[in-house]
Amino acid sequence: MQNLIIILSAVILLAGLLFFEKKGARCGVLPTKTALSLLFIITAWFQPHPVGSYATLVLMSLICCLAGDVFLALPQERMFLAGLVSFLAGHVFYVAAFGLMSDLNRITFIGGAATLIAGMGVYAWLRPHLGTMKRPVICYILVISCMVCSAGSILGTARLPAAGKIMVFMGAACFYLSDILVARDRFLTNQFMNRLIGLPLYYSGQFLIAFSVGTLA
Repeated sequence: MQNLIIILSAVILLAGLLFFEKKGARCGVLPTKTALSLLFIITAWFQPHPVGSYATLVLMSLICCLAGDVFLALPQERMFLAGLVSFLAGHVFYVAAFGLMSDLNRITFIGGAATLIAGMGVYAWLRPHLGTMKRPVICYILVISCMVCSAGSILGTARLPAAGKIMVFMGAACFYLSDILVARDRFLTNQFMNRLIGLPLYYSGQFLIAFSVGTLA
């Protein structure tokens, strides 16, 4: 029942966030986005914690991502870089969390190669539009690629339960795709469609990883 209430609350808040984004109402975006991001922290906190160190690392990542969400919701140009740094820290905690739970396996190396190729493609696509943000974006692409690769390691670790592995990998993949849309919105084409697709992907990813705290052991 608790998780059902969380999911229903998240759907309602997400619908409200998309409404405010469509209207361009910053006064509605910031509180709604903050509440929705707080909810994924609450979700991880109230799950069972069979592996306390994994739960702690995931919670640290979610807190960093909450900060990043708040920064990106603010209109000042410098807030984008603050948001980028916050999310980068969040991905570092995710890499540590997923690495803690996984073993090196075939999917680790396949995922590493795939994310390297994808990251190079994304950077080549964005590069003409980055200006002074080239180095921060390269750093961010490297770290989020490591995050997806470490999630792949979890997927290939046989001793872990299937539900938790799928949650982590799908969560990481959703996060990765949502970040591509954030980059498109910031550096290429600022349009509502980026947020209409990207925000549900982002929050789906975060909630999947938050719920994995109770199932991955």
